[in-house]
Amino acid sequence: MPGIFAADSALMRTLTRIADVMILNILFIATSLPIVTIGASLTALNATALRIVAGNDHSITRDYFTAFRRDFRQSTVIALLLAAIGGAFAAWYFVVTQLVTDAVLQFVLLAAWYVLLFIAATSILFVFPYLATFDDTTRDVLRNARLIGLRHPLAALAVLSITVLAIVVTVFSPQVTGYGLFWLLIGFGGLAVVHAVVFTRVFARYTAAAVAA
Repeated sequence: MPGIFAADSALMRTLTRIADVMILNILFIATSLPIVTIGASLTALNATALRIVAGNDHSITRDYFTAFRRDFRQSTVIALLLAAIGGAFAAWYFVVTQLVTDAVLQFVLLAAWYVLLFIAATSILFVFPYLATFDDTTRDVLRNARLIGLRHPLAALAVLSITVLAIVVTVFSPQVTGYGLFWLLIGFGGLAVVHAVVFTRVFARYTAAAVAA
């Protein structure tokens, strides 16, 4: 029995890791409340989750705020650019569905909208994890995130599917998530750690290439 509750036992390591993810979740929610800081929060969330998966995290709070401060300006600019892109997609959809009366033209424009939206979504998924991992200019971050999304469609689809599934379950079966309690306690941090498993495998190819170069 004492072995189960020893500091280095599997049970205690698991409980400690769950506690770390819960702390990460609280930090993300708290720093996202001003809204304008969402870019820095997403970068810090992914940076800390990637460190957790790699097993080189030290202090969750320190790791989080180090990434938050380091990438604050660049991540905020990127978040504003992505918000503008989202606004453009919303305007396109509104115009096509509300103002275009020709059925064939509407079908073509909506088909193009869905294709471009999927490409944009798979690219955006890699933006903040990429920024948390690599030191690049804003232009290169956006460009390389898009290229990685295109080169690794299965990884992008896996992350997108997990995200969409979590949203769908929350919206249509809120009792499963305790009517939002799951997200307040561990949801964002837990999802980031699951995503980090995929991102780590993808980014490993590029970090290895950079070291070799």
